Amino acid sequence: MAAVHPGSRLRPHVKAHKCTSLAREQYSAGHHSFTCATPSEVLGMVRAGVGDDLLLANEVLDADRLLALSRAQESARITVAVDSDNTLDAAASAGLRDVVIDVNVGLPRCGCSPSDAGRLADRARGYGMNVRGVMGYEGHLMMVADRVEKQRQVHEAMTTLVTAAHDVGGDIISAGGTGTYDLFSGTAVNEVQAGSYALMDSQYATLGLPFEQAMWVVGTVVSTNEQWNVLDVGLKSLGMDHGNPSITDGSVWFCSDEHITFSGTSAKIGDRVRVTPAHIDPTMAMHAVAHVIQDDMVVDTWPIDLRGW
Repeated sequence: MAAVHPGSRLRPHVKAHKCTSLAREQYSAGHHSFTCATPSEVLGMVRAGVGDDLLLANEVLDADRLLALSRAQESARITVAVDSDNTLDAAASAGLRDVVIDVNVGLPRCGCSPSDAGRLADRARGYGMNVRGVMGYEGHLMMVADRVEKQRQVHEAMTTLVTAAHDVGGDIISAGGTGTYDLFSGTAVNEVQAGSYALMDSQYATLGLPFEQAMWVVGTVVSTNEQWNVLDVGLKSLGMDHGNPSITDGSVWFCSDEHITFSGTSAKIGDRVRVTPAHIDPTMAMHAVAHVIQDDMVVDTWPIDLRGW
């Protein structure tokens, strides 16, 4: 990823791993700006001293959380996304200095109407705030399988974002994710917010992206019979919104609270099995630590210290 988007071209999204030790590795790879999904992620990155430029790519109304971000501005540059008068007023009241205008580019989630982006920017400047630019997330396009069609739709979404950027002003045009990281040629997008690429999951693996799976939940086979095996990893260990996890050479039948029932391997009670999650982000958030493995040996342990809301 650093080869495709070096330095500030990539603003890695820490919501994918919630781990400042991994973020420090990304910093060492040349990325000194980061994207966060929650105020606590921003504050955790500040405490860890990782990142010079932190973007909260989310709308926040809670005054206490915004005041905490405002106080942290003395330690790092903090920019918050706004998409309405309400979120802008809340950020201004807390004393936050930098904002980006979050623009809806097709995903039915956050983001103002593109036609309203310029007005919000002018209103922010009226508060004395610095409007750094725009962001938009084309998350609805991440899993489009046909690359030609995907590129067409990404360019259409980015045309909307760039049009809004002309009205807003500022230097930042921020978008993207792991599923669209290489589709911005010919657009004015100048930073990409990819996150899952660092660890990957089985859903993104279906796209044939040039990133390797680097995270598994390791479980123990606790029960077997002639037809199936049972592993002590279940719904409370995995993000399940993208479907079942996978097991190499095995077939996952279903997940229950504490177990996976699977077949297709000659597993024995006591065997350790690597489970590949379908969605990396919520899976990481369910665990307190990550064990760093090299040649099947634990060489380090990293706290997943940005977890929790």
